[in-house]
Amino acid sequence: MFENMPVITDDEIKEALDFSTKQVVSNLPEFTYKFQKAYSEDNFYQPIENNYWTTGFWTGEVWLAYEYALEHAPHLAEELKKVGEIHIDSFLDRIDRKIEVEHHDMGFLYSPSCVAGYKLIGSEKGKEAAIKAAEQLITRYHPIGEFIQAWGAMDEPGNYRLIIDCLLNLPLLYWASEETGDLKYREIAEKHIHTAIKNVIRDDYSTWHTFFFNMQTGEPDHGETCQGYRNGSAWARGQAWGIYGSALAYRYTGRKEYVEIFKGVTNYFMEHLPKDMVPFWDLEFTDGDDQPRDSSSASIAACGMLEMIKSLDGEEKALYKKYAMQLMKALFDNYAVKDPSVSNGLVLHSTYSNRSPYNTCNHYGVDECNSWGDYFYMEALTRLHKDWKLYW
Repeated sequence: MFENMPVITDDEIKEALDFSTKQVVSNLPEFTYKFQKAYSEDNFYQPIENNYWTTGFWTGEVWLAYEYALEHAPHLAEELKKVGEIHIDSFLDRIDRKIEVEHHDMGFLYSPSCVAGYKLIGSEKGKEAAIKAAEQLITRYHPIGEFIQAWGAMDEPGNYRLIIDCLLNLPLLYWASEETGDLKYREIAEKHIHTAIKNVIRDDYSTWHTFFFNMQTGEPDHGETCQGYRNGSAWARGQAWGIYGSALAYRYTGRKEYVEIFKGVTNYFMEHLPKDMVPFWDLEFTDGDDQPRDSSSASIAACGMLEMIKSLDGEEKALYKKYAMQLMKALFDNYAVKDPSVSNGLVLHSTYSNRSPYNTCNHYGVDECNSWGDYFYMEALTRLHKDWKLYW
């Protein structure tokens, strides 16, 4: 499978990080006191307030650019650091004033922004904001069912569900337990991981986007998709969250069965890629289908593989590293922005939310850049460039 596809080279990794860092810096005048919208419009991001679930990814790009600049462009590092600190002030204000925080995406918001700032520059404001965000996240935990509810009112049976994306929100809770010594965050994270992986991974290692539970008993009820093509198909980004999420689940729990889950979910993803290795928005589709791509899924999957290989040996380690480097080569060659006049983002041809005859999606951010796609592209490149201390 893809034996002859090329891998990204060290020179290409550096070229991509050089461009990405310069692109981030060029965006700072517009996106220092504002944040990038979740998706571009005609390939250009518009500014928004810090009030959406995706704004942490833009700050994550700032911190990744800061890390690269420290080594390769020191004259840019101080400017990037100052912007990161301004963003941390915004995130602290956001959690203090509870601006759009009644959902599970506290990890997406606070890990690449405030935890990163604390790890990189010792920001005490970042630490304070992230611990408050962890406290907010655990308010969504249901002891009946043992999971963190994704969104919506907590007392509504129709909202009594988790989604696969939340596996990336849980590292915030592990970090909070490490920093505070209070194990309650970790204990909730572990219970959610076990509930999620037990239910969102199907027998063939494809994944459900969302899974519902009985509100009275906590028993598993049924899976659905809100963002995939149909119930029973594999939404590409959800499958990628499963790859990265299972790698992180193993990192934090050490449970060997999660290694096998990772392999199964990853192999399913790879087996359902088109010839150029960049997935369509749902793995139902392949070459010849008139459907949009989701390049962000390739970057997320690559990050998960590069995390998991830390715990693998021999042929398996080599295989998944090769897959990750092939995915990044495919993105670099055919999807990455190379000219700022084309886009102020980093990676073209992502899909945020695509309506189908069988789902309830809003329809926006289709065949555009999106903020997590850009962030995880930079993260994967950084992982390949050096021994990276992850924000998650």
